[in-house]
Amino acid sequence: MKKVLAGLTLLFNVNAMSASWQITFPQPLETTSTIDEYPIQVLALALDQTGVKYQLKPSENLLSKAKALGRLQDNREINIVWGMTNTQREKDLLPIRIPIFKGLIGWRLLLIRQDMAERFKYIQELEHLVKLSPLQGRDWPDTKILQSNGFDVITERSQSALMRMLRNAQGDFFPRSIIEVWEELAKSKPQPAIQIQPTLGIRYPAAIYFFVNKNSVPLASLIEKGLEKAIKNGKFDALFIEHYKSYIDKAQIENRTFYTLKNTFLPEKTPLERKELWFDGSISAAALP
Repeated sequence: MKKVLAGLTLLFNVNAMSASWQITFPQPLETTSTIDEYPIQVLALALDQTGVKYQLKPSENLLSKAKALGRLQDNREINIVWGMTNTQREKDLLPIRIPIFKGLIGWRLLLIRQDMAERFKYIQELEHLVKLSPLQGRDWPDTKILQSNGFDVITERSQSALMRMLRNAQGDFFPRSIIEVWEELAKSKPQPAIQIQPTLGIRYPAAIYFFVNKNSVPLASLIEKGLEKAIKNGKFDALFIEHYKSYIDKAQIENRTFYTLKNTFLPEKTPLERKELWFDGSISAAALP
């Protein structure tokens, strides 16, 4: 039996190396942020580590996150998606359990209107913040996380609609991750002014994974193998730092109070014990390229 398994493994490796992998990812509805450029580079890095031939291309149709997840589950049009994990997504799809943003997606700064700045100065504990109403996407996993921590969340379908609601005082603040907030703020309309609240933030454990169809085990194994190799040789961290060190520096994490929220929707198999996979609030000198 062991010889048979070894033979099958060898056959898979040979076939994987000789095949040309066609990988189609969803083309997002909104292009207000370059956040989707980084996962494509991570995916290319992982595949490069394996030595296979591959082609990455966007879907022909523009897809919302919800529609992309549905298409992937049905094995139509696309064969990979990246998104925040939760228990249901891991039931519907096959996750590659390496957080490609090192959990930085769960470090949130607060977009507020300028006329709310004075009120935020009086927030001294989480209970004070919970009395205010955050804005979040209707089908975003973050929405349930905030609700389960006691927030009365106001939702809309798209990021642009949520920014408009914030400007129109239809919510009190819009939590955005460190990797998103700077570009979104730069592209927001100046009147009434929106700013990043300078002293506070929220954080919760959150992982964005690559997901593939349940039947795409060979593709998942290939990507996981490449990611693990890139983590081991330092290329994964180098790419992360290249993209996000400047954002982390701008956030001035050391000068903020971050209120920690519980994420009860995090699946049991989330690799929280692997400290090398998670951003811990600082970038060590040893990790710098």
